[in-house]
Amino acid sequence: MELSTVDGLLTLKLGLVESTALAVLLLLWGYAVRRKVKVFERFCIPAPVIGGLAFSIVALLLRQSHLLAFKLDTTVQSPFMIAFFTTVGLGGSFSLLKKGGVGLIIYWLAAGFIAWSQNGLGVLLAKLTGVHPLYGVICGAITMEGGHGSAAAFGPVIEGLGIKGATTVGMAAATFGLISGGLLGGPVTKYLIEKHNLENKQSGEAYVSLAEARGITKEEPISGNRVMQTLGIILVAMTVGAIASKWIESTFKLVLPGYVGAMFVAVILRNLNDHFRLVRIHEQSVDMIGDVTLGIFLSMALMTLKLWELFDLAIPMLVILIGQVVWMAVFTIFILFPLLGRDYDAAVMCAGMCGHGLGATPNAVANMSAVTEKYGPSTKAFLIVPLVGAFLIDLFGIPSILTFINIFK
Repeated sequence: MELSTVDGLLTLKLGLVESTALAVLLLLWGYAVRRKVKVFERFCIPAPVIGGLAFSIVALLLRQSHLLAFKLDTTVQSPFMIAFFTTVGLGGSFSLLKKGGVGLIIYWLAAGFIAWSQNGLGVLLAKLTGVHPLYGVICGAITMEGGHGSAAAFGPVIEGLGIKGATTVGMAAATFGLISGGLLGGPVTKYLIEKHNLENKQSGEAYVSLAEARGITKEEPISGNRVMQTLGIILVAMTVGAIASKWIESTFKLVLPGYVGAMFVAVILRNLNDHFRLVRIHEQSVDMIGDVTLGIFLSMALMTLKLWELFDLAIPMLVILIGQVVWMAVFTIFILFPLLGRDYDAAVMCAGMCGHGLGATPNAVANMSAVTEKYGPSTKAFLIVPLVGAFLIDLFGIPSILTFINIFK
């Protein structure tokens, strides 16, 4: 921890340990606030959003008042993110994919449609507000479904076409989308559940069926040894995934998010293990590690948001971004929910779509976690949404982005 003056502003620099401790404390505080403040619990606002966003707002007020700025060390944010997606990959058994059935296809196609429609809406609103159409694209699927990673990848490409500040606008738009996705999912799902009087029909029998599909006859309790074994499997998958990602990037000249390699390796490992029984994968330990890494990653991502970047957005950019949020609410309520069957699982998946359709897949999982904590589990939603949001959506999203860039360059 170090206090110094940077560019005329008193700045508190927190090291790796202090920054991680702050993220954990904000996460725990977010859980406590959600339990005590009924409005947060009623609208299913995720705990990392409560804690992390509250800190970002305080940091913004202090900075704008020229009192204090923060410099945080987010070195562990990426490893936590990759570890979380690795746990998702370890849950990607082919036997479980079959359980996704038609719902998986419908949700995947709907996510693809959202990517194309976000770009179309962005271009339309950009033209109506008198700015270059490519500003609409950078505020479309690039940052809404793609998030900060996609903004960092495509921003320089669009700047190379003569669009000044595309990367800065993209990062600010991704920040806006991340916040909006975390705030929208809970209220939308709450509205659907209460308006249609939806009941959660999943019972213990559903869990037994899921366990049987995984080849589990009796789950053993969590212990230090089982957690350590599971952590070892996750770290090996992360290591092999990092090597694979670097090889793919250098060989095929592709830009891949850091978690993709680890997640695919984890999926392969899981399914090989289902067949050959190489190691024992302890499901409860996987879930526990996934919950911890997701919470800390999201808390850290939100507490380090530079909200003052939103001030640099021109009014047309705000119009485009608000339009994207409104469109997401309309799409999930009136199109996606009916397509998925108008049941409880469909409502939970709408929360997921709001999360990764405007921000990132961890946001989607956090949204669904907040909903299911109140209304009960949804195995189908937690099976389908991470698989589509993590990597399947790219099969539609990237072609859409490239198409719109080439049309309006």
